[in-house]
Amino acid sequence: MADATSPAPTQNEAAPAGVTTRVRHILELIRFSHTIFALPFALLSAALAWFHPGSFFRWLDLAGILLCMIFARSAAMAFNRLVDRDIDAANPRTEKRHIPAGLLSAKAVAVFTFFCSAAFVASTLIFLPKRLPIILAVPVLLFLLGYSYAKRFTSLCHYWLSAALMLSPIAAWIAVRDEFALPPTLLAAVVFFWVGGFDIIYACQDTDFDKGKRLHSVPARFGIPAALRIAMVSHLLTIVSLVGLWYLTDLGTIFLVGVLLVSGLLIYEHSLVRPDNLAKVNIAFFNVNALISFGLFLAGLIDLWTSTLIPTFVGPENPLF
Repeated sequence: MADATSPAPTQNEAAPAGVTTRVRHILELIRFSHTIFALPFALLSAALAWFHPGSFFRWLDLAGILLCMIFARSAAMAFNRLVDRDIDAANPRTEKRHIPAGLLSAKAVAVFTFFCSAAFVASTLIFLPKRLPIILAVPVLLFLLGYSYAKRFTSLCHYWLSAALMLSPIAAWIAVRDEFALPPTLLAAVVFFWVGGFDIIYACQDTDFDKGKRLHSVPARFGIPAALRIAMVSHLLTIVSLVGLWYLTDLGTIFLVGVLLVSGLLIYEHSLVRPDNLAKVNIAFFNVNALISFGLFLAGLIDLWTSTLIPTFVGPENPLF
């Protein structure tokens, strides 16, 4: 999965010295802080579901969504590091990640992956008596883990990643309402095109390495200039999906302002990266995308909270606090 390029400490700098150190290494391994990219979309979808007529808020549903997101992403990231350990060791950009550097053993990461996978499936029991979250848990988990093999056989690996992350708003809606519906599908489209686009940009850093190792990616297949154009088209479709979400869900002016701001941020992101200068890829990846995900969630939540739908969400028979 796309992540930071900052190197982990070398084995000589910090060998695992105890539980605290191991936990820190695990959190660094899975880039726990990057949960901010997908979690806001899941929470926005849940908010849309809670404000939907006939729905009601449950603290257990919120807890279940948070736990499922954390465990699913942690399992997928750890599995990716485990599967890619030999590739990471051969790539100068990633050779100091935790497994190649010897900070964590493959066995320890495998155990962590199994624990997170089991915890994700178990967390779906929180949504009972709803059945769909439990039924879909294992298929969703297998799809998430399957991404780690995608670049070995398809240049569309970026969109496998985005498809994995787009499941978060759909799953959050199902957790609340136990059904499929249009609003989370539109939000999923936003995530699909947004993540696919920025992962293509991120992959431009490894174009030569991927070609040398016969790994598949859009930049390796089409070249960096064409890859950046494909990413731009993907982000244009992100904007189209956002406008569709705003229009078809009757969200208001505040969310529309958020859509316009996100559009501006996407344009700015592309202005930072050029075929002959990839030095600002990390700025585009971390700063801009964090603003997009959190900002869109905040705009949607404020819009919903100030809308006329409040009485269907909070009332005498269903207090929020």
